[in-house]
Amino acid sequence: MTDSLTIDRRAEARETPDRRTHPRDVFVEFRDVFKAYGAKKVLSGVNLSVYRGEVLVILGGSGTGKSVTIRHMLGLEAPDSGRILVEDEDITDLPEEELYRVRKKFGMLFQSAALFDSMTVFENIAFPLREHTDLSDEEIARSVEEKLELVSLPGTGHLMPVDLSGGMRKRVGLARSIVLDPKMILYDEPTTGLDPITAQKINELIVDLQTKLNVTSVVVTHDIQSAFTVGDRIAFLNNGVFEWVGAVQAARDADHPQLREFFRSSAVVAAQPTGPG
Repeated sequence: MTDSLTIDRRAEARETPDRRTHPRDVFVEFRDVFKAYGAKKVLSGVNLSVYRGEVLVILGGSGTGKSVTIRHMLGLEAPDSGRILVEDEDITDLPEEELYRVRKKFGMLFQSAALFDSMTVFENIAFPLREHTDLSDEEIARSVEEKLELVSLPGTGHLMPVDLSGGMRKRVGLARSIVLDPKMILYDEPTTGLDPITAQKINELIVDLQTKLNVTSVVVTHDIQSAFTVGDRIAFLNNGVFEWVGAVQAARDADHPQLREFFRSSAVVAAQPTGPG
């Protein structure tokens, strides 16, 4: 029986050059990571490298451990065994106060955008700055407006979340996730619940921010169109390991049967009508 480490190494060996060339400098690395919740095994010896400056898209079926993977990157989950490194620092056994320092390297866009409904757009974006910096009110205002410009929402700071469309909420959530100037952005299903036109605008924004901010990004998504639009590489999580890792163009022609079935099923779902209107 082929073990998980062998599978992941074979996956790495199938990689081809990225669409956009990046130095092969590892930002986050998983080394033989196992994680289970009771009898349910989620990660079964995961090995994965996220390279600085790339967009890595994590694909996989529901419940396969995609969100668990990014929670491990943040140190919100500890592996049962194995090691996790962030910028060559082993964070696996760090105490909470040290993990807080590591987490400041990351920005996170949650699936729901996770805005505070009682706060204005400005207050939502300013919240991390007020909590974690000593910036003056003038400096905070300047930073918030700068981030709103980056997500194409200038002049919206006075609005409340209830006044925003789904796409605008995602943009505000993204502005808040980058307000502390992170080195890596984690996206959890960024286009879920959006119509195709709005979803494409979010995809374009991810690519635009990648260029302007020179960050590293990991995108968890079920949206195949999004994966091919924003990704440099795709990592396919199945049976607790990344069974296929490679460039987006190589993924289209991959001979991995489960990955091909995932693409086929996703295409069928995407083609189904959403109802009248």
